[in-house]
Amino acid sequence: MTYANAYAFLGPEGTFTEAALRRLPAYAAHGQEPPRVPYPSVPAALDAVRLGHCATAVVPLENSVKGVVPATMDQLAEAGLHITGEVELPVVFALMAPDGTDLADVREVFSHPHALAQCGGWLDEHLPGARAVPADSTAAAAHEVAQRSAGAAAAIAAPPAAERYGLRILAEGLGRRGGAVTRFVAVSQAWFPPARTARDRTSLVVTTEDGGPARLAAVLGLFTERDIEVSRVHAWPTGERLGSYRYFVDVDGHVENPAVRRALSTLTATGASARFLGSYPRWSGQRPAERHRRGRPRADHPAPSTRA
Repeated sequence: MTYANAYAFLGPEGTFTEAALRRLPAYAAHGQEPPRVPYPSVPAALDAVRLGHCATAVVPLENSVKGVVPATMDQLAEAGLHITGEVELPVVFALMAPDGTDLADVREVFSHPHALAQCGGWLDEHLPGARAVPADSTAAAAHEVAQRSAGAAAAIAAPPAAERYGLRILAEGLGRRGGAVTRFVAVSQAWFPPARTARDRTSLVVTTEDGGPARLAAVLGLFTERDIEVSRVHAWPTGERLGSYRYFVDVDGHVENPAVRRALSTLTATGASARFLGSYPRWSGQRPAERHRRGRPRADHPAPSTRA
């Protein structure tokens, strides 16, 4: 089914990705909200754009604690898609379960692998005997737990997922670090980037001649010698052989800026090539100043004693 002007996102409803989508400036600029269509995985959401079922997909790219999201990096490395916008979203986790489940009852905790990793310390302290069960998303974990009767299962997800799926929050503010932030990107088939602004970012996939890092310094030097800030560099395996990488590079500035354009035009002289992923406005949203209390169980659910 095709949804004109629709936005695909990593679902189900209630994910952090859906919350990021709603904060995307291009989405908020519509007089009437375009349709939002949840998909079960990052590849499925991006396939919806490739096949023309949706105009744009919003997917997570990287997290300040756990780094890049492998599924997104793999897809951007291979797909002919372009980034058209970004959102940075503070990530606050809550532990939730069906009514009648107490914290001391929990034996299984469902969530996305990144969330499980970020909350690993809290789980070791408060639920040392619980088994971590990976899910496609935090909201998928909440949905899975909601299908069960009160008992041994709980989910780690965004607090709004509890209300959406009829769960009760047992503890909130989970996470290794209270200031964790995830960067989400909007992806479409559009070849033409958004118009220049005063705050732009250009993303590239750079491949060196031999696939190794030896020439990377020369590539980055093309930008720094022109006073272009290189804000991010991620190495990602090509899958061809050990030690062969692609490099995801973010630089400040729009591809139409003369300095950025000149740097790109001389890149081949270093023995490297670049694929343009997009130029788009850098996220400038204000992060909430208030920090959530970290890892405290709800008053009516004291932390359980350590179990074998």
